Amino acid sequence: MQQGFLFDKMAPGEEFEEKKEYGSLKTLDDLYHATKECKNCRLGDLRNNYVFGEGDPKSKVVVVGEAPGADEDAQGRPFVGRSGQLLEKILLAIKFRRQDVFICNILKCRPPGNREPQQDERDSCLPILLRQIELINPKIMLLLGRVAANVLLDNKQSMSAMRGKVIKWKNIDVFVTYHPAALLRNPNWKRLCWEDVQLLRKHYDEYYAAD
Repeated sequence: MQQGFLFDKMAPGEEFEEKKEYGSLKTLDDLYHATKECKNCRLGDLRNNYVFGEGDPKSKVVVVGEAPGADEDAQGRPFVGRSGQLLEKILLAIKFRRQDVFICNILKCRPPGNREPQQDERDSCLPILLRQIELINPKIMLLLGRVAANVLLDNKQSMSAMRGKVIKWKNIDVFVTYHPAALLRNPNWKRLCWEDVQLLRKHYDEYYAAD
């Protein structure tokens, strides 16, 4: 199974270690191997593929969505369906290729029917995501949708309260915009998303492009 970021197959006899903390794991490769067989919540028994994430492991920009959908579950890669195609267009519009950023989700397994993640599912996956972010150490994060933003920022704010500005989180500059799936359902929100990602690009160019 191709993850986009290259991982070796698990060695014979290597078993998944259930952990809530992953601080001893020093690379994304280590983290992937330690979590790819995760059964810490019900979704582990329902998935076809574990969707860890992919992209540049040293990128200055991390993109975080809510959870894998049917296409992602089938392929083991994040954002590969219609939402993924739109995300790639959004990124290209602000001069980022897909491979220039790291793309992942709050959840690593698809919820049935693409329903909203339940609390225990969020609690199981969040430590993995937090370690991913620590290992990549980005300058900027783009959070796609209210659920992803609420979970990672630990708030209950609306989209209108979070988007259109820079939010400082753990020394990372965070931008919140609409999930591509929501834009496909509500094309009138595309203008607002364009404003958000333009703000991100301007901020990147001003503070981080020369690093």
